[in-house]
Amino acid sequence: MKMKKIEKLVSKKFKRRFGVTKETYQLLVKIVKNKQLKKLGRKPKLTLEEQVLVTLQYFREYRTYFHIAEDWNVSESTICRVVQKIEKILISSGFFSLPGKKALSCSEN
Repeated sequence: MKMKKIEKLVSKKFKRRFGVTKETYQLLVKIVKNKQLKKLGRKPKLTLEEQVLVTLQYFREYRTYFHIAEDWNVSESTICRVVQKIEKILISSGFFSLPGKKALSCSEN
C-alpha cells in the first residue's frame, strides 16, 4: 500500500477505509510519536504513520496478519509486532480506552 495514495483520499473515503477521521489519525500518530523511544539498529520497514494505519486496518477489518502483510509487503510477524506495539502505546496513553467490565455490566441494570 502506498502512503501517497492514502494521503490523497478525501476525508469521507479515509474514514470509510480506516474507521477514523484524518484528524483522529493525526492525533494517533502524534501520541505514538511522543511515546516512541528512539531505537538503535536497523530502520523499520514501515514508517510510524504506516504502523498506525496497519493497526487501524487490523481493527477495522479484522483481517488476518497474513492478508495485511501481503498488502504492505512485509512479514506476518512484522504486522503482529506492529499491531501489539501501537495498541500498547495507545492504551497506555489513556486517550483511547473503554470502560472496564464492571462498568459495562453495571450500566445494563
